[in-house]
Amino acid sequence: MKKPHGRHLASPTLLCLAIAAAFPLHAAAQEAAQAEAKAAPGQLETVIVTAQRRAENIKDVPMSITTLKGEKLDTLVAGGQDIRFLSSRAPSLSVESDYGRSFPRFYIRGQGNTDFDLNASQPVGLVVDDIVQESPMLKGFPVFDVDQVEVLRGPQGTLFGRNSPAGVIKFDSVKPQFKTEGYATVGVGNYGAKNAEGAYNVPLSDTVALRVSLQSQNRDDRVHNARPTGTHDFEGYKDNAGRIQLLVQPNKQFSALFNLHARDLDNNATLFRANIIKKGTNELVDGFDYGSYPTDGINKQTLKTKGGSMRLRWNLDGLTLHSITGYEKAEFYSRADVDGGYGAVYAQPMGPGFIPFVVETADLLPNHKQITQEFRAESNIAGPLQWIGGLFYFKEDIQIDSISFDSLAPGNPQSPFYATQTQNAKSWAAFGSLNYTVSEQLKLRGGVRYTKDTKDFSAKRVEATTAGPFLVNKDSNNVSWDASGTYALAADTNLFARVATGYRAPSIQGRLNGLADRPSVANAEKALSYEAGVKQDLFDKRARLSASVYQYRVKDKQLTAGSGVINMNQLINADKVTGQGAELDFQAILSDSLRMTLGGSYNETEIKDSKLFVQQCGNFANTGGVAGCTVTNAAGPFPGTVLINGNPLPRAPKWQGNFTLRYSVPLANGEFYALTDWAYRSTYNMFLYEAKEYKAKSMLEGGLRVGYKWADSKYEVAAFARNLTDRVQVVGAIDFDNLTGILNEPRTIGAQFKINF
Repeated sequence: MKKPHGRHLASPTLLCLAIAAAFPLHAAAQEAAQAEAKAAPGQLETVIVTAQRRAENIKDVPMSITTLKGEKLDTLVAGGQDIRFLSSRAPSLSVESDYGRSFPRFYIRGQGNTDFDLNASQPVGLVVDDIVQESPMLKGFPVFDVDQVEVLRGPQGTLFGRNSPAGVIKFDSVKPQFKTEGYATVGVGNYGAKNAEGAYNVPLSDTVALRVSLQSQNRDDRVHNARPTGTHDFEGYKDNAGRIQLLVQPNKQFSALFNLHARDLDNNATLFRANIIKKGTNELVDGFDYGSYPTDGINKQTLKTKGGSMRLRWNLDGLTLHSITGYEKAEFYSRADVDGGYGAVYAQPMGPGFIPFVVETADLLPNHKQITQEFRAESNIAGPLQWIGGLFYFKEDIQIDSISFDSLAPGNPQSPFYATQTQNAKSWAAFGSLNYTVSEQLKLRGGVRYTKDTKDFSAKRVEATTAGPFLVNKDSNNVSWDASGTYALAADTNLFARVATGYRAPSIQGRLNGLADRPSVANAEKALSYEAGVKQDLFDKRARLSASVYQYRVKDKQLTAGSGVINMNQLINADKVTGQGAELDFQAILSDSLRMTLGGSYNETEIKDSKLFVQQCGNFANTGGVAGCTVTNAAGPFPGTVLINGNPLPRAPKWQGNFTLRYSVPLANGEFYALTDWAYRSTYNMFLYEAKEYKAKSMLEGGLRVGYKWADSKYEVAAFARNLTDRVQVVGAIDFDNLTGILNEPRTIGAQFKINF
């Protein structure tokens, strides 16, 4: 979220120019780079990032990076949006979910994971306040009182480690300061939305500072079930989160930052809507009513997370030491009517449309614990050679239960059939990176990381006859590396090139069923990527351009295939997947009243495995063709299978774009402003195979924020709208029973009041 009044990015003063020239920065320079200072009148602020674990001018970092902060974040989350608001807001970035406000799935340059199992891994790393968030249940923490979001594209295996071959999304909270300040925001909107957020920063002494940040997002139900059975009202939520940070800094040589955070989410699982896709097309059926959801199932979702971290830093002569300790815990319960309707062909009445069988299930994460520890040392003296080295340890213990319910019996009792899986994962790594200033124009970087992973997995199915436990022990190791360089073509123009590798640890899944009593395993995948680009300040720093081209290859790419006939996934490895594309980030001050940002990307991905096939949608077999999908790929070697060689990766749009325009003018003793933002993505396949019904339509969504600030921006009032055009369409689907779709959010409107102090 936007920082309290008075906090801005560091500016291009003489001090910051000196900082930018020091490559890379030592500890004192890092603090100076993040010091508060306003940009020169009519110039863009200097963007400082920590993508390479040091504070640097974004122009000097040889990789593709997009940042979001301040008013732009305020605008995007104004209506209570969850972390999916980031989708298409940076080039090549997509975010979606089959679980609603929990379990977001991230994609960068087409690489992601459509797996809905609670043990799913992703090729996009998420790092919050220097702590990796490994479990999908940790990745949806609300975005509030955040200083900056950094989207790092391309493999990040050297400095951020495993499970980041596509990139990393990095969140940095506003840290405690030695001054009293804060802010409070309240907002209301349609569907009974009530949102509140605030932060209070206070120095407790000359050496201790405290910052408390809180957020509460609430909305009433907006979808109704008129039938006598099942849950009757849906899509309301109560999402509360908080963060407490304590900074202890007794002297310039030592500092300790403690962080406690928690989230409590009570809402509905995603609504799976049966037969809403018109057969043979990707259109909604005629007469579709968003506010109606006839069902006989129960829908409920709760998520509780909590965690803490301790970040210690010692500034010694020539050396800075870091110790970063993290602990995260999650509890999750999600229950939904997966068949998306009521009744069945054998239990009339049924609807809407054809319901081949009843499916009501729940996924639970009753036990989860993650511990991380990093020790890092870095040089902090001026000179052409700088270095970073460290050790990293990760440990995660989880239990996942999958249960089912009888929707046709009174009270929807739990069935006696369930599956359970446990996993104990450990990983450790050693890494190092060198930066060398060859000349004033040329600066080179390189790094290497060794990773060792171990997973002990067990899965069991309990029915009339118990199956299992089935044990899987999977070990792997990997060496990741990167090499890059920056060449200053002119004082305001840098060219960069980068070669990098990435690694995704083996994945295991154990959602057992009587038809498939064995865990599913995918071997490790390894990525090699090339990229080159230019970063340039234009028109006396009134505009900034970043453009890049890239190409990558992933061997043994981990993919998730649907079972075709039952509610399960199968992990598979493709021999190779390739990707290539181009990305653009542009910002400009057009006039004293107008500011603009423009971003875009082209991503072309291809699965290259001539022998790889998957089961097609189960709609045809399960419904006797009544609700069958229209597959456009060639048939596979067995009935009901499809060849996917040559297909793009699922949920990977070729084209994405984003645009913002801000107009402001002095009015009375304040400022009137209007800001519009738009995001576009082209069509994509929802699954590994291609079918007419499961090819998402292109989407253009826009927002508007109109407001007034006064008293030197101490007070602000604003009205907003998200999804201005109110376009509702299918963005995801379930393909094993009927033409079941998942929809995007309809239009939200509201108003906010904010005070900075």
